[in-house]
Amino acid sequence: TNPGFVVRITQAGLDYAHQQGIAILEKELTQLKLPDISGDSRVLHVGKVHYELSRLSLRNFQLPYSRITPIANVGLQVSISNAFAELYGDWRVKFLFIRDRGSFDLKVENAYIKISLRLGSDTTGKPTISTSDCSTRISKVRVRFSGKLGWLYNLFHRVIEARFRKILEDKVCSSVAESVHNELQTYVQTLPVTATIDAMTGIDYALVAPPNATAQSLDADLKGEFYSLAHRSTVPFSPLPLAFPSDHDRMVYFGASSYFFNTASFAYHEAGALVFEITNDMISKEAEFSLNTSTFSAFIPQLEEMYPNMPMKFKLFTPTAPFLNIGPERISLRPVVDAQAYAILPNSSVAPLFLLSLVRNVSAVINVRSGRIVGSLDVGRIRLSLKDSAVGTFQVRMMQSLMNVFASSILLPKLNARLDEGFPLPLPDRIQLFNTLVRFHQNFLLLGADVHFQPQ
Repeated sequence: TNPGFVVRITQAGLDYAHQQGIAILEKELTQLKLPDISGDSRVLHVGKVHYELSRLSLRNFQLPYSRITPIANVGLQVSISNAFAELYGDWRVKFLFIRDRGSFDLKVENAYIKISLRLGSDTTGKPTISTSDCSTRISKVRVRFSGKLGWLYNLFHRVIEARFRKILEDKVCSSVAESVHNELQTYVQTLPVTATIDAMTGIDYALVAPPNATAQSLDADLKGEFYSLAHRSTVPFSPLPLAFPSDHDRMVYFGASSYFFNTASFAYHEAGALVFEITNDMISKEAEFSLNTSTFSAFIPQLEEMYPNMPMKFKLFTPTAPFLNIGPERISLRPVVDAQAYAILPNSSVAPLFLLSLVRNVSAVINVRSGRIVGSLDVGRIRLSLKDSAVGTFQVRMMQSLMNVFASSILLPKLNARLDEGFPLPLPDRIQLFNTLVRFHQNFLLLGADVHFQPQ
């Protein structure tokens, strides 16, 4: 299934996400709970020594050098080098009839951690992430004991250092797996699968396939489909393939296809939202005319005879959902709008007068603001034709100026007010976009941005 909407995270975006993740991982590792250690060791010329190490506590765990790499068809790999940690604790020793205690400091240096992350999706279309592999290698552990018998520990410190190395290597990977599950997996699940737009429509942002890692980026293919909240019907057209460009100046790119926008037209049309009424109270006083049969009798003489000096109204609606075209330079659409004119009778009932067909070229401007796609429309001159009449035939071109006024001063502001509210982009929690760009490509719109993450 071709996606209607594509999200691409570039290497710059992955690096930024990696910085945030490493900061969280450092905090998690600093809170590692280490078990007490005890054992017996035979020391040359001294004999058997029983030791206990307890109340082990990490001072810090630093991950100064790391990188994240997308691995094609696999997922993401995080490599950490030259990590170091410091911890301290208490020691207790029993040797012959001697018992003593003290404290110790331990330094871990040149630790290397490699983490492989598997990307997927669940049954609802939300992304999933898990640890598929983790390995930790610690090159150097140095322990220093203080106290009267500290010299005794220092005689067999290699045994203790080896035990610490093994414990830490196991604990680090278990902490990584726990952090990925509790922090990262929980966070990526905040990516919205559906977004309610208003009382009539929503957007389906479910993944149509697991996220795909390439050598340069991480891509997520989303359904990208608007739907009516009252009744979701099958869209009678399919998304075309997107020839996504290799742009990499921004952290994240969104590819919004013509399918994405046209399902919006289809959903609003299905929901009955593309119906507008124009009444006399909507006419500006500066227009110097009223919406009544006396005004229109200048074009249709028989109106004054059939419905003398009666108020009128127009009902504008689209016979079919208007579809837009996205080309390399602009977005355009050529909607067909029917305008049914009515006379409002003294008993408040209405009498149909005539039905016009309005065709005009419309251009669109699209932008990104506060994590939402916003837009505005600009219209060209209307072309009129008469589809039906209950008041005889007449020259519709005489109404050209009036219909232009209705469209530009009444209908267009309503549409642009709605478009200015915008439609939400698929963003997880606490993400803000800045430094945005908009580019046109064949059959889709490319939106680029850098990202700022707001920690809790």
